[in-house]
Amino acid sequence: MTVTVRVPPVFRTLTGGEAKIQVTGSTLSEVISALEADHPGFEAKLLSDDGTLVKYVNVFVDDDDVRFLGGMATPVPDGCEVSIMQAVAGG
Repeated sequence: MTVTVRVPPVFRTLTGGEAKIQVTGSTLSEVISALEADHPGFEAKLLSDDGTLVKYVNVFVDDDDVRFLGGMATPVPDGCEVSIMQAVAGG
């Protein structure tokens, strides 16, 4: 399944400056693996040592936060958009 991944500016050095890239995968885990294969460095930025998403990055499948879905096992339908966003904190 082909999906579009929206890449935030801070990670665009990994994609040669591209803001949107196409990868294949049927789960978020497969999408991140495809990102890593095509653009090395994504797994180090997105995953903790235990293979879960790091806390300072939010990932959405279409408009749904994967932390409230299936995490890395979240299904990624063909044609959907996966958005990677840095968490914003402060006061």
